[in-house]
Amino acid sequence: MLGVVGVLEACGIDVRSWLDTVWGAVTSVSLGYLVAGVVMQTLQTTLAAFAWLAILKAAYPHAGVRFPTILTAYAVGVALNGILPANLGTLVMLLMYLALIPGATFPGIFSGYLVHKLFFMVVGGLVYVYLFVSVSGSFSIQLGNVSDHPVVSAVILVGGIALVVLLVRFFWRWVKKAWEQAKQGGVILSRPGAYVLRVFLPELGSYAAKLAVIGIFLAAFSIPVTFHSIMSVVGSNSLANVTSVTPGGVGVNQALNSASLRGVTDGATATAYSITQQLVTTAWNIVYAIALMTIVLGWSGGKALVSSSYEGAKQNASELRARARKGAAQT
Repeated sequence: MLGVVGVLEACGIDVRSWLDTVWGAVTSVSLGYLVAGVVMQTLQTTLAAFAWLAILKAAYPHAGVRFPTILTAYAVGVALNGILPANLGTLVMLLMYLALIPGATFPGIFSGYLVHKLFFMVVGGLVYVYLFVSVSGSFSIQLGNVSDHPVVSAVILVGGIALVVLLVRFFWRWVKKAWEQAKQGGVILSRPGAYVLRVFLPELGSYAAKLAVIGIFLAAFSIPVTFHSIMSVVGSNSLANVTSVTPGGVGVNQALNSASLRGVTDGATATAYSITQQLVTTAWNIVYAIALMTIVLGWSGGKALVSSSYEGAKQNASELRARARKGAAQT
């Protein structure tokens, strides 16, 4: 790290001064903002888990699904997604649900996951549209200027379509076999009133808490808290998490946050804000998950369940990649 800093400074880039500015901004956040941010982050996780409870109770009404265990598994997944690449924490969470709910099947749990994501996918899509329309440069930071490389872009597009077709063909038999089990996870969609009250509204509250977290940390750094600034950060964070393989989209997250906040604050302050919010929320997510795991499942039992689910998630991810490569070689 010191060597890299030395090289950059030799090129005329005052890295040390910039780091000092960022660190000074990070340590200047008052305790009140940190507490408020942690409270809203806890509310965000808890309400999203409540929506999961409704989905799983509808799918497995006789399994004795309890909120503390559902919340614990969800909190563990959220915490792991902040420190593991490629959202592996989500797969760990699904495997924990599979182990905790008697009679559950993975297709059923996974279809429940898709039901849980419906609201967030729709809202996220709207935010993406807002980001690309209103924030210049956000797309080029991650993917480069597409218009400058039309041939490469076309190859990537065609290759992506071919990959999707390949995966659909490869998994079609499995999908047909698992369909009956998968329908069980989406039972609550056949009950519109229950879905609105027990899934949609809690998820709306969770999303509002997420926006509040962003607004609190923006205010902590004296960055204007407006609809534009909050939506820009939401969109850039989401884009970073989708397109980056680093844990929590770290690095890409900061670059996109800086781009999205261009014009309302300087780069050092935007970076300090982004780093602080990510560090504080990630650290608290870990603390919250460990506390729930210890209280609800017991330290030994919780640790064993998380460890086995993590190993299963890694194995499943590896098998999925191997099958995809094998299928590609056969076409």
